Amino acid sequence: MQGFNLLKANIRMEYIEYKRYLPNTIAMLLTFYIIFIGMFAGIQLIGDPTTQDSNVQFVIVNYIFWYLAMIVVNAIGWQITNEATQGTLEQLSMSPMGIWRIMLARLISSTIVSFLIIVALLYLSMLTTGQWLNIDIITILPILILTLISMFGLGFIIAGLSIVLKQIQAFLQILQFILAGLTFVPLTVAPFLAFFPFVKGVDLVRAVMIHGVTLSQIRMEDFLILGFNAVFYFVIGLGFFFLCERVAMKKGLLAHY
Repeated sequence: MQGFNLLKANIRMEYIEYKRYLPNTIAMLLTFYIIFIGMFAGIQLIGDPTTQDSNVQFVIVNYIFWYLAMIVVNAIGWQITNEATQGTLEQLSMSPMGIWRIMLARLISSTIVSFLIIVALLYLSMLTTGQWLNIDIITILPILILTLISMFGLGFIIAGLSIVLKQIQAFLQILQFILAGLTFVPLTVAPFLAFFPFVKGVDLVRAVMIHGVTLSQIRMEDFLILGFNAVFYFVIGLGFFFLCERVAMKKGLLAHY
């Protein structure tokens, strides 16, 4: 029950922040939409006309997942930095729920609330380009859940670094381009990326949304890779976060910025 109340409170907080700072939310939406328009214009101007439709569909899926990855992975680092700047990070550590549960609730809540923006961006992109993707919820949902779990693991790694180092804004800016590379590079070009976090999930969702692959057509091997990545990166991320939390507590970093 405590976990549910924690999640509900964080979802409410995320919603209030988006609503209260509406100009910032609109600016964020416009920024990502303008980035997509730039990609779409580039394909229209210099792309191969024979593969133009598939290229546009490819870009739509990738840029939506890029936005999702930044929300899940990057946002928690910014939140820890803000908590440290405001002097409230130590208060979180004194909560009976523990910092990691609070951070997990924030990861889940920011993902849930941001899905409204993601869906809006997805349909706006399809409307702009005239390319309508296959939205098969039954097939996409299990892939997306396993993919998000591996993203949460990365989010905990970033949160751990933020607790110890405090100022990692430059690293988070660089990370945006790394996340873009992982979402845009197809597995046919670099098959080894299948064992990187969320790359396999993006590849499978592309197959569903662009080529109309159904749940029964996805190999068990693919789901095993997805499941392995989800468990591996979440455990590694949570373990790294616990390690960083202990270091921060020993050095007294939670109380001071």
